[in-house]
Amino acid sequence: MAKAMARRPDIGRIAKVLISFKKGDALSGRVRRTLVRTLYTQPSSMALGAATGIVSSLVAATVSGSPTMYALSLALSIVAVARVGAAFNMSPDDTGTSTRQLETWYEVGAFTYALLLGVTAATTLVLHLAESVELLMTANAIGYGVGVTSRNAGRPAIALGQLTLVFLPLFFACLYLGTLPYIVLGATILMMIPAMASITLNVFKVLRESIAAAEESSQLADKMKVLAQTDVVTNLANRAGLNHAMSETLADLPDKQKLALIWIDLDRFKEVNDLLGHPVGDRVLQEVGRRLQIVSPEKATVARFGGDEFVVFCTVEDRRESERLASEIHAEIMRSFRIDGERLEIRASLGVALLPDDAENADTLMQRADLALYHAKVNGRHQTRFFDPSMSRDLARRREIEAELRSAIQKDELSIYFQPIVDLATGRIRAFEALVRWFHPEKGEMRPGEFIPVAEETGVIVTLGNWITAQAAKACTQWPDDVTIAVNLSPLQIKAPGAALGILAALREAKLEPSRLELEVTENLFLEDSEATEAFIDDLSAQGVRFALDDFGTGYSSLGYINKYPFKKIKVDRSFVSGPDVGRKTDAIIRAVAELGARLDMDIVAEGLETIEQVEVVREAGCTLGQGFYFSRAVPDYTAAMLLSQEREEGPLRKVAGQ
Repeated sequence: MAKAMARRPDIGRIAKVLISFKKGDALSGRVRRTLVRTLYTQPSSMALGAATGIVSSLVAATVSGSPTMYALSLALSIVAVARVGAAFNMSPDDTGTSTRQLETWYEVGAFTYALLLGVTAATTLVLHLAESVELLMTANAIGYGVGVTSRNAGRPAIALGQLTLVFLPLFFACLYLGTLPYIVLGATILMMIPAMASITLNVFKVLRESIAAAEESSQLADKMKVLAQTDVVTNLANRAGLNHAMSETLADLPDKQKLALIWIDLDRFKEVNDLLGHPVGDRVLQEVGRRLQIVSPEKATVARFGGDEFVVFCTVEDRRESERLASEIHAEIMRSFRIDGERLEIRASLGVALLPDDAENADTLMQRADLALYHAKVNGRHQTRFFDPSMSRDLARRREIEAELRSAIQKDELSIYFQPIVDLATGRIRAFEALVRWFHPEKGEMRPGEFIPVAEETGVIVTLGNWITAQAAKACTQWPDDVTIAVNLSPLQIKAPGAALGILAALREAKLEPSRLELEVTENLFLEDSEATEAFIDDLSAQGVRFALDDFGTGYSSLGYINKYPFKKIKVDRSFVSGPDVGRKTDAIIRAVAELGARLDMDIVAEGLETIEQVEVVREAGCTLGQGFYFSRAVPDYTAAMLLSQEREEGPLRKVAGQ
């Protein structure tokens, strides 16, 4: 008896669970919606059950001929048809219908039908109709009650409510009849209620846990998706988030609507990380992201594309609105930053492209904006450039030059020419400057102004520069020991890993003394206070390699460079010698530089000398060396050797002032 009692369901626990389910306390809205959805799945099964009930009640009424049975059959049929119609017409996928509405409509129909079916079956017993009719309706009612406990287990309150409403009329009818068989039948029916409740609750528990697990997995997947599309530093969209937003926007974009993509690159942001540390750099990025969100339109997508690059993507009315937005973004970024009391000035370059003006799809739009940004940076930074079709043609041209230049280096199509640097006091050649020449087999001579910038932008300059140094060193070994060779170096070449080792290797291979090599660098090299630059100069100077400051006066000139680095020579740019603005001021500048060189024991080279008058002017100003067409153009190595031989036999290359 004790064991039997232990196996009996706890009626109080079931009641508490039902009340909890009725209130929906333990269910999230989405899980509850999913459970209610199970009530409306497979309405065909409901239709089949309804048809069974209608047919059974009609048969019972017809066989018995009882007016009461006809009335109950009619009511049961009306409710059954209404339930089936509602099941087919109401959809849980309709967001306009609340979960509570769906549940209430189902409850009303289910409880009404269950009560009518139970009353109809009980009536057949009370009226002592034919045994076949009693059996038909009683079996139908019990089968229905048992069946709904499984079908509607997703909402136990409804399932057990239907079970109770269909079973209780039968139970009371059995008690009313009072005979032993009916009393046993009533007791059996009553005991089925907690037994089926236990089964229903177990099914519901498994169902709810499965749905909850699926829901949790779905939420986790959604969270992971958000994290995958979010930048961890700025909390803006990342590259994946930008692509997703662009795809969704383009999918719903009206035909005549324009889109703007503004690509932003923070200029020289690496210095912030290097000088102040990455934590400060991250705070700068966060502040930039915050400012972009403030100034951008409400529905714009603001993304950190990577590193120090940001993208703003939004709809615009026309090109003028995109110009206004780009201007506001630029101004907002350029406002000074205050971080830990430190005042920072951040500059940016912007590239802008519009859809459909500049592109027909997202990929092309990004390419065009990136190309516009590239031109903004190449043309001096700190500016905004809008895409122009000529940029694509220029890019194609640059790519063609890059490919052909790489091939030319491999095929040995390049040549080194040498322009003499002459002592203005004696007229004798003191050095040659090595200049690269490219004679294209199909296009003829390619000007350095065409391919040198491309080589620098693509990184080919490193290979090209090493090749020039090696060839120049080999040529210099054929000249007298007092003649040196000067080679121009690109900042990119200097900052490349192992740059100093590459130059020393070229000297060893050519068997040239390091003191006979002079490396010319421009002032642009020192715009960034790079440790790599300082180490490069220190390493080579220690081996005897000499350095010259080229194009002095055209860049961000600073006497600090001359004081810090071991320059032996300063080359005054040709614009001070033979340019259109030559006059009293330029003459004074040359004299000042020459005076500086004399006091620091440095040679001063005047470039661009074309006439004897110019030679006389710079010599009188104090320049010690001269270079230009007046003395000679750049010539092949064999001609350079011939000029040196001729000079030793016949005298200076050209007469200079005072000779």
